[in-house]
Amino acid sequence: MANSIQRRLVEVTVQAVKALYNADILEHQIALQATRKEFEGQITIVTFPVTRFSKLSPEQTGAAIGTYLQQHITEISDFNVIKGFLNIVLSDDYWVSLLNNTIVARDFGIFPANGKKLMVEYSSPNTNKPLHLGHIRNNLLGYSVAEILKAYGYEVIKANLVNDRGIHICKSMLVWQKFGAGETPESTGMKGDHLVGKYYVVFDKEYKKEIELLKAEGQSEDEAKKNAPLMKEAQSMLQKWEAGDEEVIRLWKTMNSWVYAGFEKTYKQLGVDFDKYYYESDTYLLGKDIIQEGLDKGVFFKKEDNSVWIDLTDEGLDQKLVLRGDGTSVYITQDLGTAQLKYDEFKMSESIYVVGNEQDYHFKVLFLILKKLGKSWADGLFHLSYGMVDLPSGKMKSREGTVVDADDLMAEMLKTAQERTEELGKTEGLAEDAKAALYNTIGMGALKYFLLKVDPKKRLLFDPNESVDFQGHTGPFIQYTHARIKSVLSKAEFDANSPVSVLPSISSYERDLIQQLGAFPETIEASAQEFSPAQLANYVYEVAKLYNKFYHEESILKAEANDVKNFRLHLSAAAAKVIAKGMGLLGICVPERM
Repeated sequence: MANSIQRRLVEVTVQAVKALYNADILEHQIALQATRKEFEGQITIVTFPVTRFSKLSPEQTGAAIGTYLQQHITEISDFNVIKGFLNIVLSDDYWVSLLNNTIVARDFGIFPANGKKLMVEYSSPNTNKPLHLGHIRNNLLGYSVAEILKAYGYEVIKANLVNDRGIHICKSMLVWQKFGAGETPESTGMKGDHLVGKYYVVFDKEYKKEIELLKAEGQSEDEAKKNAPLMKEAQSMLQKWEAGDEEVIRLWKTMNSWVYAGFEKTYKQLGVDFDKYYYESDTYLLGKDIIQEGLDKGVFFKKEDNSVWIDLTDEGLDQKLVLRGDGTSVYITQDLGTAQLKYDEFKMSESIYVVGNEQDYHFKVLFLILKKLGKSWADGLFHLSYGMVDLPSGKMKSREGTVVDADDLMAEMLKTAQERTEELGKTEGLAEDAKAALYNTIGMGALKYFLLKVDPKKRLLFDPNESVDFQGHTGPFIQYTHARIKSVLSKAEFDANSPVSVLPSISSYERDLIQQLGAFPETIEASAQEFSPAQLANYVYEVAKLYNKFYHEESILKAEANDVKNFRLHLSAAAAKVIAKGMGLLGICVPERM
């Protein structure tokens, strides 16, 4: 959604080409871009595509079109041409009017419902261990993309497919039975997911001991791994689970309930939520009817051992197993079934899977199979693939020495936020509970912003200390800017319902800030269309940066005239509103004071 002045520029440029050169150019052939900072102007028209009609140099063409536009669009006060680029200067009246009539409106940045339904599936934890740093990026991405799409007019369903069955949870169950001595989250004071994760680690240690003993007796590594008694017992427990053994099912339900209680605490601290949970224990048998459908349609074929495959070599992939010879599922089988289940339940036009980039190939295959099966909704499937998150070495030790635990990292962030905030003396006069809330807001804001400002596809290095810098490209810098604006408005006893003054002229700092604020709706649109919170995150940072420039260069509370003061207060309030709304779509709170 280009804003109205951009649409008008494109329309009148089409008219100019017709009037000046008696030629027809299509609107999509006219390229607009933001004017580079070193040149005067706000919007640039690229004139190279028009030179084939004008038969003149790009400079001459730009000058002719610029003159035509200035004659036909009252908002244009001037223009200049640099090589093939026509830089348009919009009048102060235009920017004042944009603030008065558009930006301060209550519905600014709100898109009407578009009648489309969309699902975002994220988190997807395993119930044998707590959430880790990778899950944090996954959850924050999924939640933010869902909120941005909601703001863009979609009806959004947030879904979580929980991997709650299989050999991994049986390992924790078995070792708890053997060594747990009846421990519970209540008796140990541990979060349930950490307690179950502890036993998963114990399994690994005990299993390795058994492997070494068997190797010492002369077995090969592979033989020892297969023959280790613990692994055999875990596999036997899985078979009992699949056969519906009451005692195993009871233990499975108990231990999973501990994990879910732990996950809920982590989700609450992260500030993410879900509308629908799917459990692999309910979906793992799905998909077999789809395999039969594919065989009937000739999409799949059987091999001699009765296993079912699809040949994707024509698409540059390989042959893919979709059902084992003994009739048991592989991951793709249940993913096909779950995709159908989700569509049957919600009939959404699009479905986004937020899953790390190690699964890129899996999703290529999954989506391709569904298209080959003729599923009309398969074109709306999208894998939001994201890169790994690394920590600078030595910054944080993980609980088990392998991955960084989400709860530990969040606790570390709150501690860092507290230390930084106290160092800067920003807590004077605050009650203890207000301080705790502020540390939480800053710590979580720092974590979320640092992870979301980077393009999801990129691998990133997360530095907890750098993320809590109050001066850098960080969440706390933006939060501090919001608090600063709120302080200004409070001191002025600002009335948001007062009419905005119409000034005859404004400063470059005011104009730059208004221009940035005016781009809020199109930034939401771009972030929604590209499923990228990074665009919005970087936009809000630019708003904060431009507000601070304006704040330092222009007097607000001591402005030379009341109408100027009123205008600057309304501009400040609009900046605060956009910052709060933009950060809210990233799942980040902004404080009223810091």
